[in-house]
Amino acid sequence: MDRQTTSDQLEQLLPLAAQWAAEQERRVLCQGVQLSKVELADAKAIGVRNPDRVRLLRVDAVPVPAHPMLRSAAASINFLTAAPRGLALDYGIFVRADHWRDRELIAHELVHTAQFQRLGGILPFLQTYISQCATVGYRNAPLEVEAVETAARVCSA
Repeated sequence: MDRQTTSDQLEQLLPLAAQWAAEQERRVLCQGVQLSKVELADAKAIGVRNPDRVRLLRVDAVPVPAHPMLRSAAASINFLTAAPRGLALDYGIFVRADHWRDRELIAHELVHTAQFQRLGGILPFLQTYISQCATVGYRNAPLEVEAVETAARVCSA
């Protein structure tokens, strides 16, 4: 499947992806824990608005969409890479158990939280992020590059 077909398919699946993301965020907000003092300080340094609202949920595996078309589309652009260590969905952040309280990972995900806020929420973030992953690839997506670089800077300060 070429990139344009994938991009068109993803655009059609975007409302379904946003619905899934919102459901997962609610799960984290209900079941998760608050940030530690260090994580709160990192969130403030990163520019997260209302960092006290952020919750972390420890999971054995970061969830992936159950819907087959959504899962396939996400896999085609490496949106949810094999066994991701973490996943931010606005104020809710999943952290894989073997990386629980990993400062750099959580800072990385907090950058994504700030991006959700800057871009206007789940749907606009997903539109931008998925488009970037589909066109330049996950590792080169500007939002992903920003998260990597900002987390490294914050954690080295």
